[in-house]
Amino acid sequence: MFTKKNEEGYKTPIDGISFKTLAYGEKTLLAEFKLEKGRILPEHEHPHEQTGYLVSGKIRLTIADKAHEVNPGDSWSIPGGVSHKADIIEDSVAIEVFSPVREDYLP
Repeated sequence: MFTKKNEEGYKTPIDGISFKTLAYGEKTLLAEFKLEKGRILPEHEHPHEQTGYLVSGKIRLTIADKAHEVNPGDSWSIPGGVSHKADIIEDSVAIEVFSPVREDYLP
């Protein structure tokens, strides 16, 4: 699969938090998240392993009750089934990979 950059296809599951699936294969899915300052991604968990990289902005990522200040260039990996949330401190962009593929994120 190959895709070119474009501004179409973003979904907004929570006001101020949008995402777009960039590419996916048999075992992984790559997504871009746009996060507005002051928003909160509520605590949740899912069976997918989630590995991410902060492109721009600043967030506070809480994984299994441990908070991390995340700045551009920082990365993380959250095992499946582990509770996590994010407080958006500045307008931010994050890239994340999910495995296995999140069916609910397929275009």
